[in-house]
Amino acid sequence: MTDDLDDALWWRTAAIYQVYVRSFADGDGDGVGDVAGLRARLPYLRDLGVDAVWLNPWYVSPMADGGYDVADFRDIDPVLGTLEEGRAFIEEAHTHGIRVVLDIVPNHVSDRHEWFRRALAAGPGAPERELFLFRDGRGPGGDEPPNNWIADFGGPAWTRTTDPDGTPGQWYLHLFAPEQPDLNWEHPRVHEEFRSILRFWFDRGVDGFRIDVAHGLVKDPALPDFERHSRDPYLAADGHTHPYADLDEVHEIYRDWRRVADSYDPPRVFVAEAWVTTPERLARYLRPDELHTAFNFHYLQAPWTAEGMRESIDESFAALGSVGAPVTWVLSNHDVVRHVSRFGRPDHAQHKALSELRDEPFDLALGTRRARAAALLSMALPGSVYLYQGEELGLWEVEDLPPEVLRDPTWEHSGYTDPGRDGCRVPLPWSGQEPPFGFGDGAEPWLPQPAGWATLTAERSARDPGSMLTLYRHALRLRRAEPGLTGEAMVWVDMGEEVLAFDREGVRCVVNFGAEPVDSPEGAEVLLASGEVVDGRLPRDTAVWLRLP
Repeated sequence: MTDDLDDALWWRTAAIYQVYVRSFADGDGDGVGDVAGLRARLPYLRDLGVDAVWLNPWYVSPMADGGYDVADFRDIDPVLGTLEEGRAFIEEAHTHGIRVVLDIVPNHVSDRHEWFRRALAAGPGAPERELFLFRDGRGPGGDEPPNNWIADFGGPAWTRTTDPDGTPGQWYLHLFAPEQPDLNWEHPRVHEEFRSILRFWFDRGVDGFRIDVAHGLVKDPALPDFERHSRDPYLAADGHTHPYADLDEVHEIYRDWRRVADSYDPPRVFVAEAWVTTPERLARYLRPDELHTAFNFHYLQAPWTAEGMRESIDESFAALGSVGAPVTWVLSNHDVVRHVSRFGRPDHAQHKALSELRDEPFDLALGTRRARAAALLSMALPGSVYLYQGEELGLWEVEDLPPEVLRDPTWEHSGYTDPGRDGCRVPLPWSGQEPPFGFGDGAEPWLPQPAGWATLTAERSARDPGSMLTLYRHALRLRRAEPGLTGEAMVWVDMGEEVLAFDREGVRCVVNFGAEPVDSPEGAEVLLASGEVVDGRLPRDTAVWLRLP
């Protein structure tokens, strides 16, 4: 954990823990995680050894999309806490040496946002509507959407309004749920508003922002039809990129934001959620005058093979190194199936959604073994690492949630065929032998926990020297204590086709993907291993950190 909160370059090597606030810890006993619960669990995060926490949106929201439909960016939702509690949390986190990164959602707002309510009331042609993407419909009477775009959650990306006189009106664009109207980033007032929001939170001590849908703010003004690829919603069937994401004009927005961040001492930081087609496109967001880091989804989706992992790592270093940016390593987050459940499938590599892999057989022991090895691989690589809450406990995806409890809008908008992302958002197990596992004060959690998590609670894991939690704590401690793991140098070592091995100034990381055990270098000292190393031999799906003689 970084002790010096004035270190302006902390983000280049940080370990950052993602908190899905509603599912982390319940402090007021209503079954929903909140700021009070988060404050109470700060010692847990300190003992884990992370440098920062990233909070999913805690703003005022009707919760049509788990808080990503924001009605007020300058306050905290009452279900989660108060603005004063948020300020206290930031201060307390800092006393523990933990920085705070918030989530900002610049692509869209809630349909309950004051701007959108005024736009609906004002009617067609009013200046209030210029802040969004309202268009007349096509066909007789304007009864067809302005184009054929499909929303990420399924269904049309357009919803028709009703005029004040009760007649059908214009359509508005929403790349996600109808409750999330897209903003018009060609309007200067939108730019001004988000500069103000950044300053509002920076002035309250926030250390940075994760940018939701960073690739999607700017759309082709012509709003042309687009036939998207069946597997990649941001790629056309003919290989061309989409007219509503990763447009070159988006970069000027982030240059503007960087000037705001750099005006603070120490400078504040940004990490982008940018789904783009290549690592080279991602590097464009990380030029020296734009954003600091971006999530490395190329690595998250790499196949569990020595060749696939090495290719992903090499491509990431080459692309981001060209602009002097560090690479981020991430295995799970609130939008994808937990990696224990992905790695426990025979064909997991490109699958992020539960609907894509739930019919494949799941081997929990295999997934856990690979997850332990992947954790050591990720934390040994130069750059920053992101951990999603619960991965340090070895939690798996909850795949059998009853339909009546599902909250993800994907469930409804897919025609009740895609269960969505709730399975990775189930509240954490803290203690005890049965649900709610100490999540709150006895209230039923907002999503039910599986009884099988009784063996993975934080309390039990902390006492178990062989637990995933113990592994993470040791790895994070070594990651900041071993001089060889604190720099940015790395050299590949050839130990066979089925093995990944690299040296970092006296420390070697070895990951065995093959069926045959691998011999450790003679005289090497085992610092940490994801599984049992017998007589210096590393079994399959196991990683080890070695201090070289």
